[in-house]
Amino acid sequence: MPSFAAPALASGRRMPNRWDGIAMLLVMGLLIGLVDVGRSTLFTPLLSSQATTIHLNPAYLPAYALRTTARMFAALFASLFFTFTFATLAAKSRRAGLILIPILDILQSVPILGFLSFTVVFFLNLFPGRVFGAELACIFAIFTSQAWNMAFSFYQSLTTLPADLVEASKSFRLSAWQKFWRLDVPFAMPGLVWNTMLSMSGGWFFVVASEAITVGNTSFALPGIGSYVAMALAQKNLLAIFYAILAMLIVIILYDQLLFRPLVAWSGKFRFETTASTATPDPWMLKLIRQTRVFQAIFDTAGELVGNIFRLRLGAGASVQVDENRKPSRVIDAIWYAIIAAVACYALWRIIGFISGSLHWSDLGQALLMGCYTMIRVTVLMTIAALIWVPIGVWIGLRPKATRVVQPIAQFLAAFPANLLFPPVVVAIVYFHVSPNIWLTPLMLIGTQWYILFNVIAGAAAFPGDMREAVANFRIRGFLRWRRVMIPGILPYFVTGAITASGGAWNASIVAEVASWGKTNLHAQGLGAYIAQATTAGDTPKIVLGVAVMSAFVIATNRVLWRPLYAYASRRTTLG
Repeated sequence: MPSFAAPALASGRRMPNRWDGIAMLLVMGLLIGLVDVGRSTLFTPLLSSQATTIHLNPAYLPAYALRTTARMFAALFASLFFTFTFATLAAKSRRAGLILIPILDILQSVPILGFLSFTVVFFLNLFPGRVFGAELACIFAIFTSQAWNMAFSFYQSLTTLPADLVEASKSFRLSAWQKFWRLDVPFAMPGLVWNTMLSMSGGWFFVVASEAITVGNTSFALPGIGSYVAMALAQKNLLAIFYAILAMLIVIILYDQLLFRPLVAWSGKFRFETTASTATPDPWMLKLIRQTRVFQAIFDTAGELVGNIFRLRLGAGASVQVDENRKPSRVIDAIWYAIIAAVACYALWRIIGFISGSLHWSDLGQALLMGCYTMIRVTVLMTIAALIWVPIGVWIGLRPKATRVVQPIAQFLAAFPANLLFPPVVVAIVYFHVSPNIWLTPLMLIGTQWYILFNVIAGAAAFPGDMREAVANFRIRGFLRWRRVMIPGILPYFVTGAITASGGAWNASIVAEVASWGKTNLHAQGLGAYIAQATTAGDTPKIVLGVAVMSAFVIATNRVLWRPLYAYASRRTTLG
């Protein structure tokens, strides 16, 4: 059974070596950068932030990149906490899952500007007169582009735990706390690491909307790459856009080499298989850490401490756990369903009461029509993305060397904001006099395809080695191999990616259906453009109506298509 057991502390005294010096330089540079970011966010008055000019001189980009990266990692830590709590409760409690999973469907479908419309004022009032409130609003906006994907990935892993591992945890009488850290988290780690990388890229995709915020009469721009890009687009400065792309590429390569590549290599030891996997070379950062003396001693001590915490017998053990085969109480279920229905009806009544004061039934009809347009785009793009990236993702995931090459490239492409493609797209649409309703649609593909690719790569990489050997020995090839082996093996991962890709496509519509380049503005008919225009105008009733309609479309799609498919994939995995 995989676990987080820390290596034993080496005996004897450890003296620093040259590798400790290199590691010390990296750590000191990181600490200095964090102190600088903290000083500029905690103590700066908000008025000076509003008056701050975003400079397009590339000399400012390193500081902007540092602040943007700090915000993204702050949101990432919040997303991990949300994932370990929300997804665990949804997976472990059947009744909680009945309400938490639909809530997660709604949250992932709400556009980022929909969140900003209701949270900016709250965070600004939380720290009046300080830029820290605006920073929290920005971090929360980035959080909303990261958390849902990670939560779905962890939920998928918890609901597809192999039955023999669950029985083993019961035989060892692991408590709930021990089972979580020694079985649940390790089993989910390979897929969670890949989805964490994707969440970081998702934060880059919406960084412009997160750092340059305009909601009605409230407008501010926080220093960062997103605000830099927004200013470059407004001034039609192609050279500045090139500098921003270059800065993004450098930052992504840096955190890929320093963090995610070692994490992917480390998570490989948690793959569930019964045969020895092919050894792959460790990344240079992992080798550097292992060759240090002082830092290795620190990591060993910290690992031993964390391991002791994970081994605590918190929660009920197997001997006192409730019988899972016992049929659920129909009375309690009926009461629970009644509570959910009452809360849903009350929320619907409040929403209708809020928007009915200033809107009419024709506004609802318009929002539904715009939703149908966006749904057609999402359906077409999801089909195209699946046909292209499923075979490519399987090919990459089964080859560790290809994974190491593709990983940073895929992260950069997934992080590439759609806003940076506005100049050529807008110029081409205006020059050739073609319809924005059709030719703005490919911009949505930028925000959808990577959810499928990353999850399929994670599923193929986690494919058991003994199964590969069996396929090779029986010479199963061609369509039979895909139908009986590969598709069933990656199906839970694909469905997880498809669910988040569908919600991500709806979310990306708010960026893709409205494109601007200087004073030229193009709008495609769709719900994303409807919400974007309402947000710019500060029309709160229309924002609420658009978000409610978008959530209804996403929930209906998930309930009719993706949830039944997900349940089928989970049954095949747990029984197989």
